Amino acid sequence: MPFTRREVFKLAGISALAALGRTSARESAGNAVGEDEDVVIQSGPFSAEQDSFKIYSCPEWFRDAKFGIWAHWGPSSAIGEGDWYARNMYMEGSRQYQYHLKTYGHPSKFGYKDTIPLWTAESFDPKALIRRYGEAGAKYFVSMGVHCDNFDLWNSRNHRWNSVRMGPRRDIVGEWREAARAAGLRFGVSEHVWASYNWWETNKGADKQGPYAGLPYDGINPANYDLYFPPHSPAREPWAEQGNESEAWKREWFLRAQDLIDQHQPDLYYEDGPIPYGRWGRSLVAHFYNQSLRWRGKLDVVYTAKRRSECDVGACTLDVERGVTDDIEPRPFQTDTCIGEWHYRRGIHYKRPKTVIDMLVDIVSRNGNLLLNIPLPASGVPDNEELRILDEITVWMKVNSEAIYGTRPWKIFGEGPGITKTAGAGMNGTPEHFNENQRKDLTGNDVRFTTKQGALYAFSMGHNARETRIAALSPSRGLDSRKIKRVELLGSAEPLQWKLSGDGLSIASPQSWPCEHAVAFKILFGSSCSRDNVRIPARVEIQKRPLPECSRTRTVLDIRTADNHHSRRRTAQFHNFDGVKRSSRQTESR
Repeated sequence: MPFTRREVFKLAGISALAALGRTSARESAGNAVGEDEDVVIQSGPFSAEQDSFKIYSCPEWFRDAKFGIWAHWGPSSAIGEGDWYARNMYMEGSRQYQYHLKTYGHPSKFGYKDTIPLWTAESFDPKALIRRYGEAGAKYFVSMGVHCDNFDLWNSRNHRWNSVRMGPRRDIVGEWREAARAAGLRFGVSEHVWASYNWWETNKGADKQGPYAGLPYDGINPANYDLYFPPHSPAREPWAEQGNESEAWKREWFLRAQDLIDQHQPDLYYEDGPIPYGRWGRSLVAHFYNQSLRWRGKLDVVYTAKRRSECDVGACTLDVERGVTDDIEPRPFQTDTCIGEWHYRRGIHYKRPKTVIDMLVDIVSRNGNLLLNIPLPASGVPDNEELRILDEITVWMKVNSEAIYGTRPWKIFGEGPGITKTAGAGMNGTPEHFNENQRKDLTGNDVRFTTKQGALYAFSMGHNARETRIAALSPSRGLDSRKIKRVELLGSAEPLQWKLSGDGLSIASPQSWPCEHAVAFKILFGSSCSRDNVRIPARVEIQKRPLPECSRTRTVLDIRTADNHHSRRRTAQFHNFDGVKRSSRQTESR
């Protein structure tokens, strides 16, 4: 049954004023978490019942932020061999198995647990990193909380394998949180461990050939089961809820995730997949939302997950992994991607800054945010190429951030050859997952739109030699009936010359571009239509002369003006009142 706006405010108000006590999961959500009375969720309007999430609305801070940076950083990063090392090192013949065998020895003797002391984070300075990320334009930061290697990155109350007791012996999540909050960034955490139960069954295997054939890996030792999991029935695939997970594991997952939320009070919680384990997972989401009402007196948090059907009913905000949705989404969403692999890998070729910027603009035009992972090596210091990418993003953001932050989608997200739909590998009912590898570079023929405070921003995704044409603004399209008053280029003080016709809005290219990649034209509207974008002074001397290879409509104007202090000579390109474009090079001297 849908809730009215009045009912939403009433529920939020009741929860904000409620006592700060807790209620059992059985009382709040109808045995949502299990039979154990000690497993409890915060009381409030949200429960494991699906209908309770209909009152959720994504907060404005998230819609305004548009860009976040993520540190997908943990013990696997210390190895420097890329993604899924903890799983693949137990897969005979894989690249990471071969590296482990050569570097550390056979995994029957030196397993993943033995690599954890190698992660010392000796140069980790979260304040300096957050400052750098903020300069690059990030409005929120996300710390990994726990990956599928089952190693918690905070002072976990429910799991001895954590970063305070082992490895760097630091509360990694807590230090990130303090630095982010001090810098004025929103703070998030990511959780990936729900899938670990089946993802990591490889540690129970053994080589099938060679000198170690038949020798079990260290995951078979019962002393290591609290890290590696006890043996269980095999799974069909590594990254899905299989139905073979024990209730004991679901309970442990819930308590650890709840502890991560309660200790660090994140603004955003990233779930790497759908909401796990039915009522267990929905109870976690309910607890997070109810806690927000308790902490702040309002529903001010975001839980992202990757199954569209769950997000459509309000239980979560859609996250699209390494992909871009096909059109403007009716609800805010997030794309998460990485400049390289999720975990640090030496020698990898990263995404070019243009690729990152193209994705950011494209995603924002479709009502989304970009969460970008900058993978850190063991030391906690980005490598030189990562710093160079951050520098380029920083320079670009200083010019174009006005057209990014706080904006909303226009009538259409864009135009040009780059709007072709690209099929992804798909996941959880969202076909756009993993479609980024099919994307081509956007060019000056591609335009993306955002809008804010009555202005329309049109990003040209490349530099056009002569002009940028925006067909969507043709009066025949009927997308915007307002009269254009002025067109500006963000980051440039140079006056622009433009013309509106049946073909759309044509903007003459400036003499110089304010940044290397996509550029943003700011289109301002007024009550009357004026096609003259250059103010004509009171005294004008017109000298006509032919120009080489000119069309019949080209004219050079010698415009002299005088005031009390200066004399200015300017040859200007402008639109006359008859709508005919007159163009020449513009110079100015004082």
